[in-house]
Amino acid sequence: MNKDQIKGGMKEAAGKIQKEFGKAVDSPKHTIEGGMKEVAGKTQKTVGNIKEDVKDARKDGDREAAKRGM
Repeated sequence: MNKDQIKGGMKEAAGKIQKEFGKAVDSPKHTIEGGMKEVAGKTQKTVGNIKEDVKDARKDGDREAAKRGM
């Protein structure tokens, strides 16, 4: 797990809470801002997931190269 996954997850959760709060108090401003924050968090978390996938693929490639004596 990397910092983008953690920060993205936290931002996503905060945005979801703000969005639901906005709906509960009938505040379009909070609803929209929360939705935007939620999407930004999901995006950041996805970037973190991609970074982890690339890191894992490199490790697998390095192991495969070591097996072949490269």
